[in-house]
Amino acid sequence: MHRRPFGATDLRVTPIGLGLAAIGRPGYINLGHADDLEGRRAVDELETHAHTVLDAAWNAGIRYFDVARSYGRGEQFLGRWLRDRDIDPDAVTVGSKWGYTYTADWQVDADVHEVKDHSRATFERQWPETEAALGDQLDLYQIHSATLSTGVLDDADVHRALARLKEQGIAIGLSLSGPKQAETLDRALAVTVDGVPLFDSVQATWNVLEPSAEDLLAAAHNDGRGVIVKEALANGRLTPRNDESDFDASRAVLRAQAERLGTTVDALALAAAIHQPWADIVLSGAARTDHLRSNVAALDVAYDAEANDALKSLAESPEAYWQRRDELAWT
Repeated sequence: MHRRPFGATDLRVTPIGLGLAAIGRPGYINLGHADDLEGRRAVDELETHAHTVLDAAWNAGIRYFDVARSYGRGEQFLGRWLRDRDIDPDAVTVGSKWGYTYTADWQVDADVHEVKDHSRATFERQWPETEAALGDQLDLYQIHSATLSTGVLDDADVHRALARLKEQGIAIGLSLSGPKQAETLDRALAVTVDGVPLFDSVQATWNVLEPSAEDLLAAAHNDGRGVIVKEALANGRLTPRNDESDFDASRAVLRAQAERLGTTVDALALAAAIHQPWADIVLSGAARTDHLRSNVAALDVAYDAEANDALKSLAESPEAYWQRRDELAWT
């Protein structure tokens, strides 16, 4: 994988990155997540497993890694892996996020797994925690799942705090979530501090089931912002693990195009994201090395106009998509 520029920043990234949401904590909402961990839920067992997946990502050429304060011990796992492997900070790009607090206490059946708070107080508490875990390896710090309802895009105190971090050489971004991703991004692109745009990048959900933000993502890319795609496999719904009966028609389209192109359903879905001209990084959320290798195979898919047209027919309404996502169980 060749590293390429990330928006107007000085950072360089690979077209596929690895997100640690599913390997930084014992529970997550990806379909089949419990099977992926195979009972390795103790902190030391999960860290060993995470390092194995990180090794596989490194060997596959991945040089962008994504974590967050709420990913259990994801930041610590990644930080120790980078130090243990003696990886030069200039050889990788690392992004993390603040704004959610992990509250599950390492329990999969917790009533509440994470709590969102985009206040200045949360930033002031979480930034030192991220810095302690990742040190000089951190390149990009993002507001985690910014929405219009939290008020973070109107909070001048938070904006000034992030701008000061930006002055220290850390790129500033935001991730998006929910059916109003496009509206949120439109508002974010207008945020400035002392006349300077605050956000260097955006991370958004985009997949063939939920493409509603693509016009704004293209606009952000054209405006010099780096664009990261998350949930390109729709938390497992765009893999063979999805056995929903009402997905039969969509499943048939995916299988037919994957068979025609000689690839797997997951690689096809990731290729759809990779081939968006505005996508700088597409994250793999793999929790197993074989799944990671299958994801990376997306780079070799001869994605064409026929596949693109066929997969466009799979789009769901944003409201229906996000309702289904909200129903996914933590396992």
